[in-house]
Amino acid sequence: MTRAAPDDVALRMRAIRLVTCDVDGVLTDNRIYVDDHGRELKAYSAQDGLGIKMLLHAGIAVAWITGSKAPGVVHRARQLGVVHLIQGADDKATPWERLREELGVPAAACAHVGDDLPDVALFNRCGLAVAVPHAPPAVQARAHYVTRRDGGKGAVREVCDLILDAQDALLPQLVAYGAGGHP
Repeated sequence: MTRAAPDDVALRMRAIRLVTCDVDGVLTDNRIYVDDHGRELKAYSAQDGLGIKMLLHAGIAVAWITGSKAPGVVHRARQLGVVHLIQGADDKATPWERLREELGVPAAACAHVGDDLPDVALFNRCGLAVAVPHAPPAVQARAHYVTRRDGGKGAVREVCDLILDAQDALLPQLVAYGAGGHP
C-alpha cells in the first residue's frame, strides 16, 4: 500500500463509522511505567479523550484493541464512554472482524490507528489505516495517513478532527463548546 493522496484520504474519512485504536503508543506515548508492586501506569492525552467523546457524540463508534491487559486501560475507556474494549489481543484481526460484524459496519467504513506490527493486519483490512510518526517504517508504509502529532500527544485528536471535518460534523462540535466556527 502506498500513502494515499490527500483527496483519497478525505474520501475515506467521509465513510468512517467505526474508529479502532491501539492503546500503547497511540493513546499513550509508548512508555509503560511499572511501580514496585507491578502495577502499570500510563499517561493519556486529554485532547485525545475529548476527540473520542466528539466522535461518539457524532454517532461514530469507537473501540480500543490492545495487547495490553492493564486495569488502568479499562478505567480510562469508561471515563470516555468507550464501551468496546478488547484487551490481551495478540491477534487483533479476529476480534476486529467480530466487532465490526456485530456493529454492522463494513470494513471500508472502519479506521484503525496503530503504531506497530500487530496493527498491520487491521491496516490491510480497514478503509482508513492511520499510523503515528514513531511507527516503524514497515508500519508507516501500510498506512493511508501518518499523523503529524505523536502517539499520546494528540495523534488521536488529529484523526478525530479530520474525520469529523470530512463528515461536516466538526463545526457542530466546535459550536457546542462555544468555539464558533474556528477549527
